[in-house]
Amino acid sequence: MTEVKNERIKRAYQLAKEQYGEIGVDTDAAINELNEISISMHCWQGDDVAGFEDNTELSGGIQATGNYPGRARNPEELMADIDKALSLIPGIHRINLHANYAIFKDGAKVDRNKLEPKHFKKWVEFAKERGLGLDFNPTFFSHPKAADATLSSEDEEIRKFWIEHGQACLRISEYFATELGKNCTMNIWIPDGFKDVPADRLAPRARLKDSLDQILAVDYDKSKVDVAVESKVFGIGVESYTVGSHEFYMNYAAKNDLLCLLDNGHYHPTESVADKISSMLLFSDKVALHVTRPVRWDSDHVVLFDDETKEIAKEIIVNGSEKVILALDFFDASINRISAWVVGMRNMQKALLSALLLPKDKLAQLQNSRQLSELMMLQEELKLYPVGAVWNYFCEINDVPAKEDWFEEIREYEQEVLIKRD
Repeated sequence: MTEVKNERIKRAYQLAKEQYGEIGVDTDAAINELNEISISMHCWQGDDVAGFEDNTELSGGIQATGNYPGRARNPEELMADIDKALSLIPGIHRINLHANYAIFKDGAKVDRNKLEPKHFKKWVEFAKERGLGLDFNPTFFSHPKAADATLSSEDEEIRKFWIEHGQACLRISEYFATELGKNCTMNIWIPDGFKDVPADRLAPRARLKDSLDQILAVDYDKSKVDVAVESKVFGIGVESYTVGSHEFYMNYAAKNDLLCLLDNGHYHPTESVADKISSMLLFSDKVALHVTRPVRWDSDHVVLFDDETKEIAKEIIVNGSEKVILALDFFDASINRISAWVVGMRNMQKALLSALLLPKDKLAQLQNSRQLSELMMLQEELKLYPVGAVWNYFCEINDVPAKEDWFEEIREYEQEVLIKRD
């Protein structure tokens, strides 16, 4: 039966290849380019952002809703779940870690401002064995010292603690890059803000700017570590004012030659992150992205193969995928967590493939010559071209299950592993 399916996939691909070839699209080239695009898969989907600090309370305007069985409870379980997810996702990718996933030997825990590379040695070993890269995030939430504010805090001792945490994370990021021979993106996001209208908007941002300046004063190898700063329009409990706004970080990144990270859940519902990418790349060599699915607000739903994701992917491909550092960011505790990873990652790849299969030069020529009726027609007709046949073949040559066949492995893993954890 498997051989019959494989032959069917190959035949369908040959027909799709011919159809795309008629409009000047090389499907083999599209597949080869997709194979080179690495996506950073976030570790926190596997355990509802809990980490390994024995801190069960999630704070900072973040919520993981649901209680599906099988949450990873320790490093071994989380790594096993990541392995299972990656076995069902084509290509070679990266793992995105938060600082609260430090692994302490023999219970010798330290606070976040004292973290060292040795606390992430097991993650480096894990990545090295699998040929993966590692990205990193300081964790400025779910901590007693993050109750009110972090890098913008009025309390100088609190602010000093979080500055030291950021500096420690820079050293860890450089350690990742050196050990793995792959650049590490270190992304800074803080939850600081006010629930109601503030009296002074400038002072918190001035403190944040000073804190970032102190973090970046650490001597680190800029050729190995790409520092990004991430904005947010609002969060739970900080609805009226966010210190790290888009305008703040966009200007700070431009002035300090950093990456400005765009998370498509962190803007007003009518804003399009896809539309921002080309503008950012006119003034920056690279841009960083977190792709998620906001439902009415920054709710971090699993990425779907929907219009927004496809539009983001199109902009990535048109502007050059090598210029975009791509990661996903969602966490859903109401469904099988490994399935959520696989669905999100595969959908992001499907969106990228869909963009790679567009006759970009033809579409651009129609726009530039103002043949807008034909442009609209062709864009609509292309939606029914057989991208699915190309995707199934892409999975086939990467030795991962095509179509919905992968879900049977999720069922088996859930019965054999996940439900025994609770």
